[in-house]
Amino acid sequence: MEDSVFSPSIRKGIEAVREGKMIFIFDSDSREGETDFTIPAAAVTADDVRWMRVDGGGLICVALADDVCEKLGLPFMADVLHDVESEWPAIKSIAEKAGDLKYDNRSSFSLWVNHRDTRTGIPDRERALTINKLAEISEITRNSNPGNVDFGAEFRAPGHVALLRAAPGLMENRSGQTELSIAMAEIAGISPAMVVCEMLDDSTGKALTKEDAKKYAEMHDCVFLGGAEITEAYELWKSSSA
Repeated sequence: MEDSVFSPSIRKGIEAVREGKMIFIFDSDSREGETDFTIPAAAVTADDVRWMRVDGGGLICVALADDVCEKLGLPFMADVLHDVESEWPAIKSIAEKAGDLKYDNRSSFSLWVNHRDTRTGIPDRERALTINKLAEISEITRNSNPGNVDFGAEFRAPGHVALLRAAPGLMENRSGQTELSIAMAEIAGISPAMVVCEMLDDSTGKALTKEDAKKYAEMHDCVFLGGAEITEAYELWKSSSA
């Protein structure tokens, strides 16, 4: 569909994502109330990892589309923990349960991985390599039959890059940073692998306020988007693609 049907801010976001640039996404006041650095995984450099690590301060994660994770056999970590909790008492006591999260009904965490060409996996360059390779395998997997891509041949776990699995149906079941970032990738027509990292406030020890995150985005000439406008744009895009 033509980009002209979207709001000016969404159009700017689409352009930035297609160009592999950083954008900032605020989910909502009623959810986490957090703004995330957001950038296509394929475009990430070591400098981007350092930028997120220093100025963001949150967890640097790679969000993947649900259909890609399904083909690769990448689970939700909560499901893995529930499967083994009978053997490990500590896991049974800490595993996520319904109602545990104050902002959602489940976490999007999957596995933590390093690419096999890394050493420790934690330096900026090594994390960037892992992230780039996740983008590559995401693109290959989406266009392949299930079982045709060997995830373990390229990645090992545990590692230092957290994988997030978008909810089935995307916005229909969850509207976190994972889903919002993948929605932007889908609308922009790029590989559905996006890096997200929360913005924290060094002074308060809390999430950076929406107002301060907006000012930061403006200072760095980056697009700032709210979850509601992304959701509206995604619904418009989906209805036109049906």
